[in-house]
Amino acid sequence: MDDKWARRFLFTSLMLWSLIDSPVKAQESFEGPPIEYSKAVPSNPVSLLQERLVRGEAVLKHDASSGYLRSVLQELHVPISSQSLVFSKTSLQLRRISPETPRALYFNDSVYLGFCQAGDVLELSVADPVLGTVFYTLDQNQSSGIPQFERQTDNCLVCHSSSRTDGVPGHLIRSLMVESSGQPVLSAGSRNVNHTTPLEERWGGWYVTGLHGSQTHLGNLIVSRDAVPDPIENAQGMNQTSLEDRFRVDRYLTPHSDIVALMVLEHQVFVHNRITRAIFTTREALHYEAALNEALKNPPGTRLESTTRRIQNAGDRLVEALLFSGEAKILAPISGTSGFAAQFSASGPRDSQGRSLRDLDMTARMFRFPCSYLIYSDSFRTLPREMQSYVWNRIRDVLAGNDTSGKFAHLSPEDRQAITEILQQTTEEM
Repeated sequence: MDDKWARRFLFTSLMLWSLIDSPVKAQESFEGPPIEYSKAVPSNPVSLLQERLVRGEAVLKHDASSGYLRSVLQELHVPISSQSLVFSKTSLQLRRISPETPRALYFNDSVYLGFCQAGDVLELSVADPVLGTVFYTLDQNQSSGIPQFERQTDNCLVCHSSSRTDGVPGHLIRSLMVESSGQPVLSAGSRNVNHTTPLEERWGGWYVTGLHGSQTHLGNLIVSRDAVPDPIENAQGMNQTSLEDRFRVDRYLTPHSDIVALMVLEHQVFVHNRITRAIFTTREALHYEAALNEALKNPPGTRLESTTRRIQNAGDRLVEALLFSGEAKILAPISGTSGFAAQFSASGPRDSQGRSLRDLDMTARMFRFPCSYLIYSDSFRTLPREMQSYVWNRIRDVLAGNDTSGKFAHLSPEDRQAITEILQQTTEEM
């Protein structure tokens, strides 16, 4: 095969490979160059905490009831008020999970932590600016030495790397019917949940505390495997402010599974997955481009149309998530029970008028100003330059009113102006 045909064969092979979109291809892609997910050294709040432990700058305290939970939450600045409780057997320590012993989840802007009663480990995932989502466990047995956060690159990816997570290592929130043992009734269906999911389809397998008027949901509901009701009747699960009649709430850090925290969690997971997809797509596209340029003897840095198209496609999907395209409507005021809403809104930058992207609405939509606060996150701020430039240009274009298509029709002129003014005063990019 002469040089000309060799180059053409390589070009065709790489182009076909880059167009394939499947979970198998995605995982093979991020395990190889340029991502090398399992081999790469992460740098994120959990890995940095481990370094502080080794240097003696931090100490994790252990207690008999919750192991290292309280101490880890404190060191990683994760609020207890963010607690939500899931009773479906759909995670690593499923033997520990049931309606009587739900799994507790806690989160801040970058860290997610799972705790099971009498669990062997704490489960953590974290938004890493380079590697997207990185998974860890921490042994809950009291250590005589320095506790070790063990990175997980195999077991977690079985569920947390598929089409449900945009084909990248990511987070997953599901709603499904659950029987009294905690086993999901998969024959009744399963729904991947984010901020576009109608409320009436959310929280199957979760406890929910809070007020939401006449709006319905699937939270607090236990069904019979042999007789899943159709239509669903869940009147006793609505507008619950206490879970004391369902399980021993005193075994948890707080008795709440706050509805507002759940809704923020679902939005955040959705955006984090889109950020990770944007990171991986850009790095992979540039890697393929460099190989093609070398094979075709193009000058280094020659921009290929396929590279631009891939970056734009991933960037567009990220912008849609950031600007709440397709957000499910809220039909009645929603309020939580744990104080999460006030604590969440109090943090983050504000403009000269006191406005913040963390200001909640919870009467017609989640946020007063529909632009995600994750725009301030390390993962977003350190997106590859090519993706960063494209996404900001698209955001400016939408906010300037140059794109009023259906995906952004929910943004009124007043919304666009207010978000623009907030971003101009709280970011350098605007």
